[in-house]
Formats: sequence, C-alpha cells, structure tokens
Amino acid sequence: MAGVGKPLQGQNVLVTGASRGIGAAVVRQLAREGAVPIIQYGRDQAAAEQLLEEVGAGVTLQADLSDPMGATRLWEQARSKAGRIHALVNNAGIRTEVSIEAGLQAWQSTWQKEFRVNLFAPADLCREAILHFSEHGGGKIVNLASRAGQRGYAAEAMAYGATKAALNNLTKSIARNFGDKGIFAVAIAPGWVFTDMAKGYIARFGKQAAVADIPIGEMALPEEIAEVIAFVLRSSQHSLNGATLDMNGGSYIR
Repeated sequence: MAGVGKPLQGQNVLVTGASRGIGAAVVRQLAREGAVPIIQYGRDQAAAEQLLEEVGAGVTLQADLSDPMGATRLWEQARSKAGRIHALVNNAGIRTEVSIEAGLQAWQSTWQKEFRVNLFAPADLCREAILHFSEHGGGKIVNLASRAGQRGYAAEAMAYGATKAALNNLTKSIARNFGDKGIFAVAIAPGWVFTDMAKGYIARFGKQAAVADIPIGEMALPEEIAEVIAFVLRSSQHSLNGATLDMNGGSYIR
C-alpha cells in the first residue's frame, strides 16, 4: 500500500532520455512519490549517475535508441535489474533540422534517424511493455508526444512533427486495444518546454520569438510535465486511458 504522500510507492518505472531535461525532472518527481526509477541515458553517464545519487534509489542503464535493437536490449536489461516493471515513460527524442533544399541523402538520413529514435524505439518498448504487463496484471505507458504533432511544424523540422503525430496515434491504438487487460496509455503533448533545446533557441532568436504565440507568455517547466506524468501513473487514474494531455499554455487548443 502506498504510504502517505507516496502514491507511487514500490512502482518500478522505466524512463527513457532521463539524464537531463524533462526526463530528469520525471525521475525526481517519481522518486519523491515513492517510485523506483530506471534511468536510461544515451551518452551522458555522469549526469545519469549524478541523478541516481540525488534521488537515492533506482538504477541507470545505457542504451542507444538509434540502434534498431537498442530499445529491446534496454527492456531486457531493465527486466533483469527490476524484475517487474509497472510503467514505461517514453521521453527520449531528437529534433534535427533539414531543409527540403538539402540533398536527398541528408533528407532521408534525417527522417530515418528521427523515426528510429522518436517512434520506432518507443514502439518497440511499448511492445515489450504490453507483453510484460499482460503477464503481470497490467501497467501504464506514457508517451511524450508534442504540440508539433498536432498542429504541424516548422518546414525545417517536419520529420519531428511527423514522428510525434505517429507516436500520439500509437498511444491511442494501445489504449483502445489493450485497456481491457489493465494496460493504459496516455500521451503528453507539450509545446515549448524550458530545456536545453529551448535555451539554445532563445540564445539564437530571443525569448519573445519563442513565446510569441503562447498566450500565457511563458514556456512550460520540466517540473510541470513531470508532475502530470506522475499523476497519470497513480493507481487511482484509469479513465485517462487514451487521453492526450495538452501542456502548451494555450498555443494550441483543440
């Protein structure tokens, strides 16, 4: 039974892209609420280990999600470390710009890598999670989609928007097909979040350019996203199954 103030007590949660940004904020929030985080990182081992030391529980795992077998190997490692996994948070993602005037090789390479990391790896992890949850009494999947996948995206980053739209649809399909097995899926669709990517954009173009179409005039904080994800993972939350939760400050309203 979850303790007071610890609604996720005892849950083992795999979080991808967890060494920084939204992923690190998610790990901190999950740990505060009693979960045991499984922290996946790609390259920054030092940041992942520092985060693990900070939260005081869990494990770090390295995985290259651009490798076709990277996601499957990650799941196998997570299973060997944790045994039962209660939830999966597909947070890892990349955004690479390529112009339509670029050469065909550069164009195709960008699209292929974006889909490999942003969709195919999450899809492989979702498959493993569904199989595992089906044998162990259910579980939850949270996929980090994006406003970009709902309203279209910049010409130089159409691949990113396309991957997020597909991830959102995958979430809906999981919810519709496996909810009766106690397997729930929810998508989180942020707009701009104040991460390193956003800071880089602000450095180039200024804050006003980034928040010009956000009615509240501010980007979301990673901690805001993390709080909502932790809430979704609570055992009391079932009817959110299949939802896409918009967190964009009013810049895209359905």
